[in-house]
Amino acid sequence: MTRLPEKIALTIFVAAASVMNVSGQLPIPVPGQNPAQGGAPAGAPGGGRGGRGGGRAAQPIEPVKQVVTPIPSAVEVTGPGEFFETFMDSYDDAKKTNVAPKDTYAKFNYEAKEYFVSGTTTSGTPYKTRIVIRKSKDNTKFNGLILAESMHPSGNPWVFHFTQVYAMTNGVIGLEILTTTPAGLASANQARYKDLVVPNGATNDILAQVGALIKSNHKDNPLIGFAVRKMILAGSSASAAVAQNYLTNAHMAQRLADMKPIYDGFMPTSANGQIPVIDVPTILVPTMREAFSGNGTTQPDNERLRVYEFAGMAHIDARVAGQYYPDPCKYPISRYPLGAEMAVALDKLFAWVDKGVAPPHADRFYVDFNPDNKPKLDRDKGVLLALDEFGNVKGGIRNTYVDVPAKSFHVPDEAADPRIPNPNHFIAERRINGQDPDAQLCGLGNFESALSKDQLKKLYKNPKDYYNKVAQRYDELVKEGWALPVYKEMVLAEAARVTF
Repeated sequence: MTRLPEKIALTIFVAAASVMNVSGQLPIPVPGQNPAQGGAPAGAPGGGRGGRGGGRAAQPIEPVKQVVTPIPSAVEVTGPGEFFETFMDSYDDAKKTNVAPKDTYAKFNYEAKEYFVSGTTTSGTPYKTRIVIRKSKDNTKFNGLILAESMHPSGNPWVFHFTQVYAMTNGVIGLEILTTTPAGLASANQARYKDLVVPNGATNDILAQVGALIKSNHKDNPLIGFAVRKMILAGSSASAAVAQNYLTNAHMAQRLADMKPIYDGFMPTSANGQIPVIDVPTILVPTMREAFSGNGTTQPDNERLRVYEFAGMAHIDARVAGQYYPDPCKYPISRYPLGAEMAVALDKLFAWVDKGVAPPHADRFYVDFNPDNKPKLDRDKGVLLALDEFGNVKGGIRNTYVDVPAKSFHVPDEAADPRIPNPNHFIAERRINGQDPDAQLCGLGNFESALSKDQLKKLYKNPKDYYNKVAQRYDELVKEGWALPVYKEMVLAEAARVTF
């Protein structure tokens, strides 16, 4: 995989990690775009938390003139030079080693193909961007569903990356769209990417036109002949802000030739924000990082909106993100399987847009403004979430990791002091010009604390009893619709490794 030169890579990483600096509030929007609007702070008048959300209800978008989105041209790119693979290294928890993208693709018989897309914005400005399509090599495995997302400034399709097991097991096609500056790509491979141009303010037009292309019978459609039923636009953190900006400012105006929506649903993750009333479903997935300081969204669910907060979930899935190994953080980085939980939300959104099955409502995280009810470490970090006797958050969508605990999950982590001497190359390449990528990256993650042997012995007769309780609870969650069978083997394998 081609890596970004250090100077460019640093710029991209800081854009991504600066999300951490807003203390769990909104992700940083892409330059040139308006940020999404946040809801009332948790516990504020009219704000309450837990239950269904008691803040400001969704506001309808002012009626807009609907227009048919023009179809851009596209061509597959095979050179010159190496394709810049933005799908980052994953981490194999069982083998304790990083896994290159090519090995992940091989495991699921997937492939990545690159295309350049050229068009003109509504203001008349030409653009030339790139898209990456990740799909099964066996086209018959395609399940009719597409997960589209704007490339994150760090250079990764994070939602597809996090949910890779679910997505690639089920034949979902991943569509990554470059909507920001191509400078990093051009620096990585000047010959291949030098002609890419993404003007300021072109993001929504690019998202609309690429989406329209993928749903068209145009000869340049890379997926022509595929039976595409539904396509959602998702994003994590900064890319979530891109998706929210589109659904707020472009979705109701930009349309297909039959005036139907281009994107059939939206899933902003690791994000807050007020979701307006639109004509397709949205599932918003804030994490503990967005909510811990009392700034979680309080917008109530409505006919086309669900807010899903998963107990234990961090801003980023350190469990699969290879840059966290070796661990650069002060406290043990959380091994909570964000992807397995995010996939639950993704599965429900696909069922909602594809089959009309409206998902259930869910409790939000509970808050507790009494600092005396928190362990000192959480209190010192300004955590306003309500915690149980083991230190796990109360409320939210439950899972075996918090309901059958062997650990507790806390937010946020911080960098080791002194900094570790031999970090992952992702960090090492960015320790330049006084930058502190360790702090930025660790601040996006949760950390975990193992329960003591005495605590475990009070909860479980022995490790086998613990394993059985995990298995029983997982089966219950599957029946309740809050866990997916595809992750059961992973969860039980981890439970089998717990000793006390």
